[in-house]
Amino acid sequence: AICKESVMLCFAGDVKCWSLEIEVGANPVQVEVGEFDEAIEIVEDAVEDVAAENPCLNHHCKKGKVCEVDESNTPMCVCQDPTTCPAAEGVFEHVCGTDNKTYDTSCHFFATKCTLEGTKKGHKLHLDYIGACKMIEPCMDSELKEFPLRMRDWLKNVLVTLYERDEDNNLLTEKQKLRVKKIYENEKRLQAGEHSLDLLAHDFEKNYNMYIFPVHWQFGQLDQHPVDGYLTHTELSPLRAPLIPMEHCTTRFFEECDADSDKYIALEEWAACFGIKEQDVDNDLII
Repeated sequence: AICKESVMLCFAGDVKCWSLEIEVGANPVQVEVGEFDEAIEIVEDAVEDVAAENPCLNHHCKKGKVCEVDESNTPMCVCQDPTTCPAAEGVFEHVCGTDNKTYDTSCHFFATKCTLEGTKKGHKLHLDYIGACKMIEPCMDSELKEFPLRMRDWLKNVLVTLYERDEDNNLLTEKQKLRVKKIYENEKRLQAGEHSLDLLAHDFEKNYNMYIFPVHWQFGQLDQHPVDGYLTHTELSPLRAPLIPMEHCTTRFFEECDADSDKYIALEEWAACFGIKEQDVDNDLII
């Protein structure tokens, strides 16, 4: 469902919703990317004279590391001591790692992961989802088939909402707006709301072309670090981490998207997961 102040991802037949606040100039699927992405660097602005006194002021370190200077006053990144992370303000800051351990905050998680760099355990450790670790129900085959129905509809509605709110091209580029305009003005467009799975499946079959661009657009929003045509576990985190506690098929869905099990999801694999035909996969749609 699309709400006035936020985009809600509501799963058919369920009362659980994911509210996603959209701020001007921010990608809705990457508003909190800094909480998940191990590759994002923290940039601090500093005037030159101050920077000369403290080289760390404009030295960039990724999540889990902090800057320190050595004996020659040269900045270097070292693992942050987890005990120096700010205390959680509430349980909403808890995160669950792939080691099934609850961390107070994402700062505690990435600091811990950094101390394990170079080890087998550290290589396998990733942020799994937002919230304290809990029992996630197994995803049945029948349930897995329902997941892309809801996701496709939601992606389409996110783009329509951005188009409606975008006055200064802060949310969508001109090329993106032209693509979404065709969807927005199509009288056959299924309006946002809670729809049965049968209706969603019927709409995808009858109005298939409306879903091609939203699926490509989502891939482009996630493929950022680096932009290489593949999605890693880290790049998927801004989308999957908030979903897993509410939608128990999330993990299995993205795992099976990686058809060749190489730990990377290519555009062709991503499109296939959402039912986009091979002949309609187009790198040029990732604007």
